[in-house]
Amino acid sequence: MARDRAEDPDHAVELLWRDGGAGPRQGLSLDRIVRAGVELADAEGLAGLSMRKVAERLGFTTMSLYRHVPGRDQLIGLMCDEVAGGAAAPEAAAPKGGGWRTRLEACARDGWELRRRHPWLAEVRGGRHVPGPNIIARYEQMLSVVADTGLPPAEVIAVVGLVGRFIDSEALLLVEAAEAERRSGVSHEEWWGGRDTLFERLYAYPTLTRLWEEGGFDQPEDPFEFGLARLLDGIEFLVRERYESRDETGVCVVCGTPVERPASGRPRAYCSPSCRQRAYRRRRTGRD
Repeated sequence: MARDRAEDPDHAVELLWRDGGAGPRQGLSLDRIVRAGVELADAEGLAGLSMRKVAERLGFTTMSLYRHVPGRDQLIGLMCDEVAGGAAAPEAAAPKGGGWRTRLEACARDGWELRRRHPWLAEVRGGRHVPGPNIIARYEQMLSVVADTGLPPAEVIAVVGLVGRFIDSEALLLVEAAEAERRSGVSHEEWWGGRDTLFERLYAYPTLTRLWEEGGFDQPEDPFEFGLARLLDGIEFLVRERYESRDETGVCVVCGTPVERPASGRPRAYCSPSCRQRAYRRRRTGRD
């Protein structure tokens, strides 16, 4: 029976979207199981998560857990929704006062901070994980932000997916570094610091050597910050391109601020002369 429920996605929906309480606090409950799972995954990653370990952490038998949650996959789904609800509310992450770019950046940073606290979130892959209400609320918020750009519906969904995958790909680097350090007991910096035999061989590569000697590796760009900025630049270019191919818009193509539509003539592309100048400089130099 437990196996049948573990393979039933409708039962996963019932668990994730449950109403009311989840049993007495002093005994075993679904909430206690989920919190213990989060603590275990934070400490050991998803590779260290098992129903047996969660049961041991709580002081109960493994079979006791199956009365509340049918399997590990369902537990992971509950854990994802738990941590998504415990962070900043989506509305706080994406203040409504700014343009679409400011709000989308805030959503991305909020998602990044969530994954820095719980790197195992990035390990939850695949297209058949049933989302819970907190996950859906975050997705809804990002969709509403990107929808304000005026992009067509399919591109709104594609942009949100692209941003989410970027955040997860960067978070996976944190997962891999933490897992390597757990296995070896050696930090990332210490491991690379001991690779003298490799470094001696790199002088045969002139471009790599020149960049190294000119300090390119001394203060590297933060990969998340650099990638997010370039990603937002690309989305902004897409918004501007879509604007130029249609007859009307309701937001500034540079900053996303709502633009008042004129009574006649071509709709305005920019909310202010400064945004028009920023767009011109970008076309000429690629920078603000």
